[in-house]
Amino acid sequence: MKMIFDTHAHYDDKAFDDDREELLEKLFSESVGYIVNQGTNLKLSEYSISLAEGYENMYCAVGIHPENITENSLAELEEIERLAGHQKVVAIGEIGLDYYWDIPKEPQKDIFEKQLLLANKLNMPVNIHDREAHGDVLEYLRKYKPKGILHSFSGSVEMAREIIKLGMYIGVGGVVTFKNARKSVEVVRDIPLERIVLETDCPYLSPVPFRGKRNHSGMIQYVAEKIAEIKNISVEEVLKATCGNARKVYNI
Repeated sequence: MKMIFDTHAHYDDKAFDDDREELLEKLFSESVGYIVNQGTNLKLSEYSISLAEGYENMYCAVGIHPENITENSLAELEEIERLAGHQKVVAIGEIGLDYYWDIPKEPQKDIFEKQLLLANKLNMPVNIHDREAHGDVLEYLRKYKPKGILHSFSGSVEMAREIIKLGMYIGVGGVVTFKNARKSVEVVRDIPLERIVLETDCPYLSPVPFRGKRNHSGMIQYVAEKIAEIKNISVEEVLKATCGNARKVYNI
């Protein structure tokens, strides 16, 4: 059984334009069990569905990323809800807050809140983007108590514990392999394996020894090896547990 489950990918990215089909066929035939591609606006959510339709074990999320909020986003949410009914859609995502870039906060909060409400209405999990917005993200999660994953978790151990108390999962990717990843290592050491899922955020955040190169789902093996080292368990145990966790949260 192929136990690599990439809970957060962006195979719609132009970095894959030259070899997308060939690469995905290779990954699914060799090492990868499941992939969930994340929508980041209406157009790319539609594309993610069409991409997922081409592979038995590829699924997708639909949503509006904070970097992609426009004056049309409120109207587009009606279409996002319609898309969420597709059999290949397993979550509302990638949604959240991003305070790193100079994006007005109030529109971000409004769209984020409405998508949390939509996920709860549809009884679907969410995939959360949180960049330098830990306090506000946690406030919304406490308020709406969605199911789902905090993607590419960058918060503290204390925040991770709060996320777990809410019944959510922590997404761990290539960052945990970086030399300066002290916080990520502490989080992985502290939280139970039953609350960790693996991800790439590909084509970004490739693990060591491929940092700076194009990431893909097969590289999750290196993330699993690092987690196994931190927790002093086998790589197989990490892959088996995280695959099971991801299938549970996405109901696959």
